[in-house]
Amino acid sequence: MSLGYFSYPMPVNEPVLSYAPGSNEKNALKKALADLKKKELDIPMYIGGKAIKTGKKIAIHPPHEIAHTLGHFHLGEEKHVKQAIDAALKAKEDWAAMSWENRAHIFLKAADLLATKYRYQMNACTMLGQSKNAYQAEIDSACELIDFLRFNVHFLSEIYKQQPISGPGMHNRLEWRPLEGFVLAVTPFNFTAIGGNLPTSAAMCGNVVVWKPANTQIYSAQIFMRILKEAGLPDGVINLIYVDGPTLGKVCFSHRDFAGVHFTGSTGVFNSMWKTIGENIPKYRTYPRIVGETGGKDFVIAHKSADVDAVVTALARGAFEFQGQKCSAASRAYLPSNIAEQVKTKLVAAIQSMKMGSVEDFSNFINAVIDEKAFNNIARYIDNAKKDKKAKILVGGKYDKKHGYFIEPTVIETTDPKYASLCEEIFGPVLTIYTYDADEFEAALDLVDSTSPYALTGSILSQDRAAVELATNKLRHAAGNFYINDKPTGAVVGQQPFGGARASGTNDKAGSMLNLYRWLSARTIKETFNPPVSYGYPFMQES
Repeated sequence: MSLGYFSYPMPVNEPVLSYAPGSNEKNALKKALADLKKKELDIPMYIGGKAIKTGKKIAIHPPHEIAHTLGHFHLGEEKHVKQAIDAALKAKEDWAAMSWENRAHIFLKAADLLATKYRYQMNACTMLGQSKNAYQAEIDSACELIDFLRFNVHFLSEIYKQQPISGPGMHNRLEWRPLEGFVLAVTPFNFTAIGGNLPTSAAMCGNVVVWKPANTQIYSAQIFMRILKEAGLPDGVINLIYVDGPTLGKVCFSHRDFAGVHFTGSTGVFNSMWKTIGENIPKYRTYPRIVGETGGKDFVIAHKSADVDAVVTALARGAFEFQGQKCSAASRAYLPSNIAEQVKTKLVAAIQSMKMGSVEDFSNFINAVIDEKAFNNIARYIDNAKKDKKAKILVGGKYDKKHGYFIEPTVIETTDPKYASLCEEIFGPVLTIYTYDADEFEAALDLVDSTSPYALTGSILSQDRAAVELATNKLRHAAGNFYINDKPTGAVVGQQPFGGARASGTNDKAGSMLNLYRWLSARTIKETFNPPVSYGYPFMQES
C-alpha cells in the first residue's frame, strides 16, 4: 500500500573531477589502473543473477597495448539468449509490482556506489578497455552514468505525477505500466554511460531486460553489472550476455514476448533490426518499441565573422577527443575563405602539439582506436586521400598497429564538396575540411544540409547574430543536437538531451523524459461513483 507521494527533485549534475597534479583523485586513479593491470579477470555472463561461465574464453586486450591481457570473457551461444529471456520473464511480475520508491532507490544507490566506492575502478576499466584518457573516462563512465541514473529517477517520478482531469461524479487516473514482455538493450563500445543507461532506463520503468554490450566494452560493462547487483537489483531484471549479433537477433526478434529494443550502434545494423522486426510483427504479443541512436557525420560550419581561435578549439576538441570515436564527433568542417588559412595553420599547430600513447601517461591527449577492424577502416580513408587529386593531408596521416591501434589525428582538405570523407561516417580521428566562398554562406548551409544522410550533431561558429539565426533555421533538421559557438560534442544529461533523426536514429533523446516514455505503456482508468441505472437520455423525451 502506498503511504505517501514521494518526491525526487531535480538532481545536480555530478561534478567532474580534474585529476590535477598531486590531487587525491589522480593518485587514486593511477593506483586503480596499476591494480587492474596486475590481474586477469575471468568475466562471466549474468543470467538470473547467476554468474555463467561457458569455458569459451575470449581475451580482452587494451587497444593501446595489445600485448597485455586484461582478462577473458565467457562467450555465450543461442541457449544463453533463451535462458536470459526466460530469467527476465520469470522476474517480470515481481519487478513490475515492486513499489516505485523501492525500484528508484536501487538505482540511486547504484549511482552513489559509482560516485564513491567504484569511481576509480570504473574509470580505470574504461581507460584500459576502451583506451580513454582520464578526462574522457571521468565525464563518461563516472559523471554521465551517475547523471543518467539520478536524472532518470527524477524524470520518471515526474511522469508518474501526470494525471488526467476528472469530471463530477467520477475519477480518472493514468497507470504507467511497463511494456508487456522483455526489452533488449544493445550497447556500443564507445560510451560506458550508454552501456549502463540503455538497460537501466528500461528497467527503471518496471521492464525486464536482456543486455548485450559490444565485446569491446565488456571489461567496463561487467563492473557496472556488479554494482547493480550490490545496489540490490533483483535477479533476472537485467541479464548480461555476450553473444554475436546474428544469434541474438535470431532468438530475440522471433520471440512472442519481445517488447522492444534500446539500441546504440551503426545505422546498418539498426536498419537490419527494424526490417527483421517488421517482418516478424505477426509473431509478437504487442507492437515492439524500436528506439535507436545510430550513425553521424557531424559538422562544424564557421561564418566569416567567427573567432579564429574558437573555431580551432572547437575542431581540435570536437574532432579528436577520444580519437573521434564519438557519435557526435566533428568529422566535417566548412570554413569561409576569409579565415580558412588562419584556421588551418593554427589547427595544424594544435594537432602537432598533441601527444599520443597509452592512457596510463596522463599527458597523452590521443590514445588508440578501439580494435583492428576500426583501425583498418580508418586507415583506408587516409590512404585514399593520399592518392586522390581532390584531397590532401594537411597534418597527420600516419598509423601503426605494432603495439596498439594508433592513428595520428588527421586533417584532410578537399576541393570536392561531395568527397567521400565529407559524406561517409569514418568514426575515427579524421577531420575533412572544405573551404567555401565567404560571401556564399547561405549556399554553404544548403551544402551542409544535403551532403550527409545523418542528422545527429552540428555547430555554427559566428559573431554575427543574423548568421546564427539563419543557420539555426536552415539546419533545423540537419542535427538533433545543435551547438552555437561550441564544438558539437559533450551533451550533458538534463542539459542537452541527446539524439538525432534521419539516418542517425529515432531521436528519442537519452537524458530526458522523452526516452522514458518509450518504455512505458499508459492505461487509463475511469471510475464512476454513481453509475446510471437507465439507458435513456433527456433528449429522447418530447415533453
